[in-house]
Amino acid sequence: MNEPQQKWTETIEANHSLFDLKPQEIWRYRDLVYMFVKRDFVSSFKQTILGPIWFFINPILTTIVYLIVFGRIANLPTDGAPPLLFYLAGVTLWNYFSSCLLGTSSTFVGNASIFGKVYFPRLVSPLSIVISNLMRFAVQFLLFIMGWVYYLSKGEIHPNIWIVATPFLILLMALFALGVGMIFSALTTKYKDLSMLLGFGVSLYMYATPVIYPTSSLPGIFKKMAFYNPLTGIFECFKYAWLGVGDFSPAMLMISTFIIIILLVIGTVTFNKVEKTFMDTV
Repeated sequence: MNEPQQKWTETIEANHSLFDLKPQEIWRYRDLVYMFVKRDFVSSFKQTILGPIWFFINPILTTIVYLIVFGRIANLPTDGAPPLLFYLAGVTLWNYFSSCLLGTSSTFVGNASIFGKVYFPRLVSPLSIVISNLMRFAVQFLLFIMGWVYYLSKGEIHPNIWIVATPFLILLMALFALGVGMIFSALTTKYKDLSMLLGFGVSLYMYATPVIYPTSSLPGIFKKMAFYNPLTGIFECFKYAWLGVGDFSPAMLMISTFIIIILLVIGTVTFNKVEKTFMDTV
């Protein structure tokens, strides 16, 4: 004898779109974003002697090493820009991008203990990493500005109107790191060796990006390949705007923007899909 089928009076389902960044929900948890940013900032220099001074020391030492190795020994061109300022510009941008990417890529694994206990929009965590690194970028950018003012007073650089695009360039870098970081964050919940591969890949990626050399110095096919690197348009635009040098065209920035938007969409879909079940695999 067949029992009558039960009819539920209320069904609870997840109202969750794979394309939804949940901006309103994230805004409601803005205090949590602030707490995460503060946590990242404090933990970075906890039990250190120099503390936030490392914000200045790190780019200065890196720039000096690049100046000696790539400027003096390898004798790489800088398109006529002062080598010290040229490398400092590349280091400042690259530090922000790489820190954001590596930080966001460990969102699920690094916060599994928190995610398993309490609910909040999971996107809060990678966003807080992007914002906390933005604070570090601001300090290092101040160092770049100090050097820029010095060389500007000597008439050795020739900035132009593209300087006003700087906030947009920073936003593109943040979105690029966020998109790719969310993809790797989702993948590393199941394939943990990807986190080690990413660290190695980021180091190699720096040499595929015009950090220590101008795009104009690349030969033939390599120059064409660099054109489709999302960071190429950003770095070249920044150096062209502030230093007045480089092989920059608006088309490069348009291509960078298009590729970054696609990666951000893919990252959002992947992140939203994995956040439902990642506790089963992490």
